[in-house]
Amino acid sequence: MNCSIVIRAYNEEKHISRLLEGIQHQTIKDVEIILVDSGSTDSTISIAESFGVRIVRIPSDEFTFGRSLNFGVREARREFVVIASAHVYPVYPDWLATLLNPFEDERVALTYGKQRGAESAKFSEGQIFHQWYPDASDLNQATAFCNNANAAIRKSLWKVNPYDETLTGLEDLAWAKWAKEQGHAVAYMAEAEIVHVHHETPRGVFNRYRREAMAFKRIHPEAHFNLYDFVRLTATNIFSDLYHAAREGVLWKNIASIFWFRSMQFHGTRVGYRESSLLTPQLRETFYYARERKPKDSSKRDVEPIRYNQE
Repeated sequence: MNCSIVIRAYNEEKHISRLLEGIQHQTIKDVEIILVDSGSTDSTISIAESFGVRIVRIPSDEFTFGRSLNFGVREARREFVVIASAHVYPVYPDWLATLLNPFEDERVALTYGKQRGAESAKFSEGQIFHQWYPDASDLNQATAFCNNANAAIRKSLWKVNPYDETLTGLEDLAWAKWAKEQGHAVAYMAEAEIVHVHHETPRGVFNRYRREAMAFKRIHPEAHFNLYDFVRLTATNIFSDLYHAAREGVLWKNIASIFWFRSMQFHGTRVGYRESSLLTPQLRETFYYARERKPKDSSKRDVEPIRYNQE
């Protein structure tokens, strides 16, 4: 099964080469790679061109997450379009094959894969990855949850419903919600695993969750997130993180980041939501609630991971 790969990027010279190297190691070789660049001033474009990547440019003042994806998908020549962030890289050489496998079922409109944090990730973000991306695949999940850092769609369906260019984020969730409303399926593939590299400041965490909350409110106008939600969810998630960090023997080196990360996450969420009514229960659990998990991933694969060059 061949595919196009669309990568959104802005000043990603530190990370883009690892993703492109990982693509070269994939068992699927017949791919075209499209980089949608929104005004990089570093060597992102030259690195991408050295890998034979096709460059599509979008002016930085016109950037939205949905618009940049629409630019890239429009240029794709294949029916199956894989979407990846420039600061991710695949763990296994069958990442693409595994991500695309569910499309053998004609009902599937979108697939997405597991994400985990880099070794440098904040502990709380690693907890969120474990929460959002479990070890078990689901070929027809109940909710529209997905993430375009590691996903794939059918271009024929995108032509019917392009990404919403007005949202401040969560364009992937809005598209998946539409697909499910049309009777299509959303598949989660735990084995299609990538490492997602984030190096965010407290302000960066606040801004990310603020814009995503603003988008979620647009997608689900009935949603609310009040002061009670902020206090309760901040406290319960900090407690959960402290508990798991202690179990893993890494509490003291992570204790400060646990407090500021969770505070900024839910402060940003509250600011983004403003005021409204009721949040969809299943999606509320997916986005916000901590769940019990084993200290280490219990799943093991018999596929040898990709051995990358220098970090």
